[in-house]
Amino acid sequence: MNKDLTQGPVMRSMLLFAVPMILGNLLQQCYNIADTLIVGQCLGKNALAAVGSSFTLMTFLTSILLGLCMGSGALFSIRFGQRDEAGLQESVRASFMLIAGATLLLTGIAFACLDPIRTLLRVPKEVWGPMREYLRVIFFGIAATFFYNFFASFLRAVGNAVVPLVFLAVSAVLNIVLDLWFILGLERGVAGAAEATVLAQYVSGIGIAVYALRRSPQLRAIHGFGRVRWRCVREIAGYSILTCVQQSVMNLGILMVQGLVNSFGATVMAAFAAAVKIDAFAYMPVQDFGNAFSTFIAQNYGAKKEERIRAGLKGAVLVSMLFCVAVSILVCAFARPLMGLFVEAGEEAIIWEGVRYLRIEGVFYCGIGCLFLLYGLYRALARPGMSVVLTVISLGTRVVLAYVLSAVPFIGVVGIWWSIPIGWFLADVTGIVYYICRRKRLLSWESLTGN
Repeated sequence: MNKDLTQGPVMRSMLLFAVPMILGNLLQQCYNIADTLIVGQCLGKNALAAVGSSFTLMTFLTSILLGLCMGSGALFSIRFGQRDEAGLQESVRASFMLIAGATLLLTGIAFACLDPIRTLLRVPKEVWGPMREYLRVIFFGIAATFFYNFFASFLRAVGNAVVPLVFLAVSAVLNIVLDLWFILGLERGVAGAAEATVLAQYVSGIGIAVYALRRSPQLRAIHGFGRVRWRCVREIAGYSILTCVQQSVMNLGILMVQGLVNSFGATVMAAFAAAVKIDAFAYMPVQDFGNAFSTFIAQNYGAKKEERIRAGLKGAVLVSMLFCVAVSILVCAFARPLMGLFVEAGEEAIIWEGVRYLRIEGVFYCGIGCLFLLYGLYRALARPGMSVVLTVISLGTRVVLAYVLSAVPFIGVVGIWWSIPIGWFLADVTGIVYYICRRKRLLSWESLTGN
């Protein structure tokens, strides 16, 4: 089921590869949307705020592992494009060793820092109880996140986006069923929502690991830690750690904004918790398209097919922008009924604030769509450091402006909402200007090693 993206029609290959990734991440969002919707409707405002803030924190923690896996996946794609079987196996060994160690360390730190989280995120007293209860369970799912994302990244790197989708589909359905059972049937509260998510995550993580190890001979090399050369570890670290930094900086900025949102009280927290789910769900397909685009570029970069890279870039920009315009129209038009899915009809203050957030962000989805393509492009062209630069610009602007504008009495919380699209567009301008100025050098293949 592996797909060679260096052959065949450019846009057809890219789109066919992207569709399972998009569907897979739609299902991934179902994990969090199911928690938010059921918790919001059944357990009330404080529980909704607790799960929403926990989601932001967990996104930050798991982004570390996701970044490591995405960075490794870029190198896997390049090796696959080069037809370097030995290099691919060695990269798999080094990557697995590196990310498994990071998973153990991250899990230990998460549990050790559980109580200081309240101070960091400025969580109100009435929200901290259910939030702590939720986090004590959800931290056990960090290892499951590693298993799923490592093996899914490998399969996608070699052109197989269907199998990760299948395992995620089973897990997403299981998560919703368990949510309803644990929260409504067993009355487990927010802890039940966390337990349902963790169990579903392990189903997908262990399932895809077993499948990939049986079907992909390159992955069976992960047991040979003693045969990993330091040069390969350094190379994997160069790709993975920089991509990890990019993902972590992005989500650390979001976490800092979450802390600022929390200072405005439970009503704004609940509005943000619901609106951010809608927001992420709306632009998530273009994020996954950016990841598929990155795999396409990386395979063709490894195969040294410059014309396919240029054709893929032009087509990807067109598709991404058309999608963003369509989604912007839908989100702005249906912001209120979308908020109504998560919030009880009588909570007018929460719904109104969520609608205001969605209409500000929704108008500017082309900005985040362009940024996802730039992240994928630079990761695929062996320039993960540039993705870090763009993230720092985007999130740095967002955090600084959020704190500055929200402190102005007549602006308040709306200043946080406006800081987000401003950050997107500053990063877009930087990434596009850099590409125009360095285009020939970027496609010179000087960064390729292992040939």
